[in-house]
Amino acid sequence: MDLIAPRRRRPGRDAMKVNPIVLSLCDQTGVMVEPWLAAGHECWIVDVQHRDGESRDGRLVRVGADVRAWLPPRREYVAAFAFPPCTHLANSGNRWKAGKGIGALVEALALVEACRRILEWTDAPWLLENPVGSLSTYWRKPDYTFHPWHFGTPEVKRTCLWIGGGFVMPPYEATTQPADVRERVWKMSPSEDRGDLRSVTDRNFAEAVCRSNCRQERVA
Repeated sequence: MDLIAPRRRRPGRDAMKVNPIVLSLCDQTGVMVEPWLAAGHECWIVDVQHRDGESRDGRLVRVGADVRAWLPPRREYVAAFAFPPCTHLANSGNRWKAGKGIGALVEALALVEACRRILEWTDAPWLLENPVGSLSTYWRKPDYTFHPWHFGTPEVKRTCLWIGGGFVMPPYEATTQPADVRERVWKMSPSEDRGDLRSVTDRNFAEAVCRSNCRQERVA
C-alpha cells in the first residue's frame, strides 16, 4: 500500500498558520509525547488500539488507524516518533518465528516501512524504536542503542533506535550499570496485554529526548 508521498510537500498557507505538531506512530500510551504536551505542543498519537477516527483531549489528539492506510495531516512537524510492533521482529521471540511463517515477518516489515515513510515525509527530527532483532538484517543497523538505566531508570531493556531528520540523541546520564538494576520487563508474567506493557516507552528517556530536540520558541 503506497499512500505516503516519498518526499514531503511544502505545507499550504493554512498549515503554516497553526503551530507545528508532534507525531507518534504505533503509540498506544502516549508516554513519548507527554513532555512535549507539557512544553505546549499539540501532539498526535496513532494506533490501531485507539477508537476509530480522531478524538481530542486538549492538545492531545488520538487517532485510531493502521499506519499503513493512514495519511498524516498536512501540517508542519516539530518531531516524529514510531514504535512499530516488535512481536515478529525481536530476537526474544526467535523460538516462535519458524511457526509464525513468512506472512508474520512481511506484515511486521510493512508496518516498519509505513512508519519510516511517514517519518521521513514529516521533514522533522525523528526516531523509530525497536528491540534488538531482525531490523538490523532487513533494514540497516541501528544508529543508537540504550537501556533505561542510561537515563536513570534502574531497568535492563536494550532498545535500538533508527534516527533521521537532524534528531539529536540525548546524552546518557549514566554510563555504568547500577547494582540495583532490574529485569522486570524480561520477567513479566504472561498476559493479554504483556506486549503492550513490555513496549511502554521509558519516561526518563522520553523526557531526555524532548530536552534535546524541543524548540520551545516555536510554541505560541
